[in-house]
Amino acid sequence: MLSLACLGLAIALGLALPVWVFSIGGRDASLADRIWPVMIAAPALAYAGAPARMLDARSAWMLGLLLLWACRLALHITRRNWGHGEDRRYQAMRARNEPHFGLKSLYLVFGLQAVLAWIVGWPLLAAFAHPSPLSWLDVPALLLAGGGVVIEAVADAQLARFLRGPRREDAVMDRGLWAWSRHPNYFGEACVWWGLGLAALSAGGWAVAWCLVSPLLMTGLLLKVSGVALLEHDIAERRPAYRSYAARTSAFIPWPPRRGARL
Repeated sequence: MLSLACLGLAIALGLALPVWVFSIGGRDASLADRIWPVMIAAPALAYAGAPARMLDARSAWMLGLLLLWACRLALHITRRNWGHGEDRRYQAMRARNEPHFGLKSLYLVFGLQAVLAWIVGWPLLAAFAHPSPLSWLDVPALLLAGGGVVIEAVADAQLARFLRGPRREDAVMDRGLWAWSRHPNYFGEACVWWGLGLAALSAGGWAVAWCLVSPLLMTGLLLKVSGVALLEHDIAERRPAYRSYAARTSAFIPWPPRRGARL
């Protein structure tokens, strides 16, 4: 099993390295976002194709949901960022770490994301390591993961449609799923990993020690690091209407908006 884990890490790092080289020429470290889903999915495919490994029903369902999630998200991020240059979050990181940010981004961005992607994919490694018959926990777990894929896709599509349409410069997206959560796409993402983690948990055995590290890590990243906290630390200054939106709308878990909320 250690050999499979090392193979997964090597694949994630191997994907990150050429994209890092390309990012130096284009001065665009945000290319790491485009390959983030690929760095998670590619090791899982390697686990499935390893010699003497057979897909049981649980692993097949988990792998299918993971590939669906990864393909959609990679295409969405690539389409969204195409032609816009480096994301402002990475521009701020570049400013903080000059000079020679291009070289530093090998470990600050690409290497770090490769290691995180490998860890996030541990539920697949756990499931492949301990094939066993489906149990009662698999049904809600896989439904949760599948529902998360749908929620994330719908939220991203709603936001993309809003951004393409006519609007005031400081307008805030507060319709559809975004009326119930300020970050429904991140909530959907968390559901994907909690669902896959619980599915791996149902396999039992060796899987129990590893399968929940992934959803805990991803939820922490989404809430405290690269997601909600990062996006909201200055958004009210750039878009004053966001204060009213935040006062009536749940930050993460979808919930009916508060009526009559005041700042």
